[in-house]
Parts: sequence; structure tokens; C-alpha cells
Amino acid sequence: MTNFARELWRRIETLHAVTYFAHEPLDACASLGVRGFWRCYFGYRAAPLGACSAGTVTATFFGFAPSMVQRAVPSIWDIATPAALIESRTTSAAAALRRLAGDELDAALADGWLLATLDAAGRHASPGGRPLFAANRDLDLPDDPVAALWQHATSLREHRGDSHVNAWSTRGYTPLEVAVLFVADGGTTRDALQPNRGWTDDEWTDAAALLERRGAIADGKVTEAGSTIRAEVEHTTDELADEPFGSLDAADRRRLLDLLEPPARAISGSSIIPATNPMGVRLID
Repeated sequence: MTNFARELWRRIETLHAVTYFAHEPLDACASLGVRGFWRCYFGYRAAPLGACSAGTVTATFFGFAPSMVQRAVPSIWDIATPAALIESRTTSAAAALRRLAGDELDAALADGWLLATLDAAGRHASPGGRPLFAANRDLDLPDDPVAALWQHATSLREHRGDSHVNAWSTRGYTPLEVAVLFVADGGTTRDALQPNRGWTDDEWTDAAALLERRGAIADGKVTEAGSTIRAEVEHTTDELADEPFGSLDAADRRRLLDLLEPPARAISGSSIIPATNPMGVRLID
């Protein structure tokens, strides 16, 4: 049986990710005076939280070294307001989606069912313990249907992300330990993850040593115990991410996946998102 929550994530993550990999959002960010990939990333993603602190971003984003966050936050709010960044990311992401998957999006959005279904899921989902989801859901929905689809995809991928953070945190794992375990288990490569999260070699080595003492890895490879904890967390995340769609029957779940697949495939086929990426998402081929 298809893992609906996981397959949905592959699709909505791909739609959301144009924000960080397509040139339109990065150019729009630069036009606000915010220059550099990571300053744009932190500004765009954190903007729904308001002019927040570096500590807030470190806690909610979970995977980044505090020193990396501090290079962008809170100084970014002196350059561009959260409201300006929200407007910039929404319109530019929609432009990127139209360029990369315009025909596929027109077909997916044709009868309004897709947007209505995603909107109902977002309204049904609990915001408790999910700050990034809650902040995104509270934003005004754009009139442009492509921009609205991007916002729904963004809100729901943050719902899954917040759930994932909760699943790891309740098991007592730190962001860096999760990153090291993810690499050891083949979720992505160290070269793709470590520099993109700002951890030093010494910090990475120390976390690996701690995971070895916990029995989760050995000689840089995941152990059976490590694989088990990862599988448990992924299962919990899938269960939590499925909750907003509890009212959908099997046919509607299949329809939702089928409608989102062509635009996600078009974006994947454009090669703007690396096949080995920090999100660990397996692209639609």
C-alpha cells in the first residue's frame, strides 16, 4: 500500500523548494536588499514568525548550527520586513512554478478540487506544537491560484516538519545528532548536509562519538538500533502528517497524489533541485 503521507510530502516539498532553488525567488530577495542564498533562506522561511530572534529560528528550524543562524538573524529584519519577504516569496515562487510547470499546474488546478482539498486539510490540522505550520496557516491566502497552491504546500510541509522535530525531540535527540544519524543511514551525504547546516568538523565528530556511545552508529555506519529509531521517527512523522487528511477516502487520496505528481515531476525534471539534497527528499522521476 502506498505510504500516502510520505508520497504527499515528496510532491509538496518539491513545489515548496522552488523558493530556494529557482532564480525568481532569489532575484526577488536580492531586490529587497537581502543578498546571499542563506540570508534569503532564513528570511523567507522565518518571515511568517515575524521579526523573531535567532534563538527562535534555531529552535523551530531545528537542523541548523546556532552560529549559522546568527549570521542572518535578527539583522535581516533591518534590511527587509517580514511582510515584504512574505509578499516577495509568494509572488516569486508562483512565477517560478509557472515557468517550470505551467501547463501541469493549469491542469491540476482546473476544477478547484485540489485547492479546496488542501485548504480543508490545513484548517483541520492541529497547530499545537507546530509553530511554523501555525504561522504559515495564519497568512492571508493569495488570490492567485498558483500562489495559493504554493502556500498550501508550504503550510503542510511545515506541518510535517514540525511533527518531525517533535518526534525526534521527545526521543532526546539533538539536531546535530539527527543530522549525523541521517547521513549514517544513507538519507543524504555528509557533503550535502554538514556545510548546508553550518556544523563544524569538530561538532560533527563529537556528535558521532555520542551516537556511537548510544549504540546508534558504529564506524560511521548506522547500527540496527540506529535504524530502528530512525524508522520509528519516520513512522511517527507519517502518522502525524496524515492526520489533516483523515476525512479523505482512498480514492480521494489517490486523486490528490495524481494531481500533484505532474507538476512535481516537471520541477524535478528541470534539475533545479539536486537529486542529493539537504531536505533528503527523493524527487519524482
